[in-house]
Amino acid sequence: MNSYETGPIRPPSEAGSYLIRLTRGCPWNKCKFCRTYRKLAFEIRDTAEVVADIDAMARIRDEIKSGNPVIDEYGWMVENALSRGGTTAFLQDGDSLAMKPDAVRHILAHLQERLPEITRITSYARSRTMASRSVADLASYRELGLTRIHIGMESGHDPLLQVIKKGATSDIHIRGGKRVIEAGIELSEYIMPGLGGREFTKGHALDSARVLNEIGPDFIRLRTICLGPTIPLWEEFSSGKLTRLTDIEIVKEIRIFIEALNVDGSKLASDHVLNLLGELDGKLPNDKERLLAIVDTFLSLPKEERELFQVARRAGILEKLSDLDHQKVQVHARKLLDEIYRHYGKDGVEEATQEMMKRFI
Repeated sequence: MNSYETGPIRPPSEAGSYLIRLTRGCPWNKCKFCRTYRKLAFEIRDTAEVVADIDAMARIRDEIKSGNPVIDEYGWMVENALSRGGTTAFLQDGDSLAMKPDAVRHILAHLQERLPEITRITSYARSRTMASRSVADLASYRELGLTRIHIGMESGHDPLLQVIKKGATSDIHIRGGKRVIEAGIELSEYIMPGLGGREFTKGHALDSARVLNEIGPDFIRLRTICLGPTIPLWEEFSSGKLTRLTDIEIVKEIRIFIEALNVDGSKLASDHVLNLLGELDGKLPNDKERLLAIVDTFLSLPKEERELFQVARRAGILEKLSDLDHQKVQVHARKLLDEIYRHYGKDGVEEATQEMMKRFI
């Protein structure tokens, strides 16, 4: 039977990957900024089910390659993976490696056997789970093809980690991250600018940098917080306990964060539509001054030009500051900004762009 099960999300960098679901949901599922698995009880799938999913994907791959495309709900993912080269796989859901090590090894070995063309296998994981696994177990995953682990650190500031109910401390983040690095697996850590509002902005920026300096991950990825009534953390902001940062204030927070980073070889990536400055992409420490210059260029723009960029970015019509130089983009952005001025007033750009962001949550 050519059927398989997939989970709801994956990182943007895994857009062309086979999706292999090892677990359902998240074992913690209490983070106040996340609603992804809120209504889903955590389960570790039976190994035999996962193996059967891999077999189904391999059969569909063979059918597509033989010129008989599978036109149903199961053909799309395999066809998408093949269209991107068919060489990457992502293990789902929120903490796939919560599965027992022997079961993970069995699945990785089977994946290697049935889809040997796959050269990169990645997974989400929690810091606490990684801190509880031996380096030997993690290294055995690497030997079976697991090349990268994505961890949502969010912040390294302990008071903020308590507020958002992350279920981890800065020390746990450090221990879990270092264990992944020691095992020889690439590590991608995620930070959420704006997460702590004005009350925690400096501590969030500085402590997040401190923890990452200790870990030295391969990738540092920015994921700007997006708030709305459906997000549990909204209560903290709507009640006045936390004060939402403006786009300008978030960029200033990012500047403090980048300035405090002292890592060797980590790549900073702003690879998500929620981030205002999508061009913040570079390797540290060599690109630090260039990255800070991008931030400073934005902050030094005249108010109306800055608002043009904000509106155009939130509308999805540009990514880089230099894109605003294109006449068509500028004309489009001007129309949007004028419309916002009419509906929200001259001081309503922040409110309008925050509303625009909500479509991504």
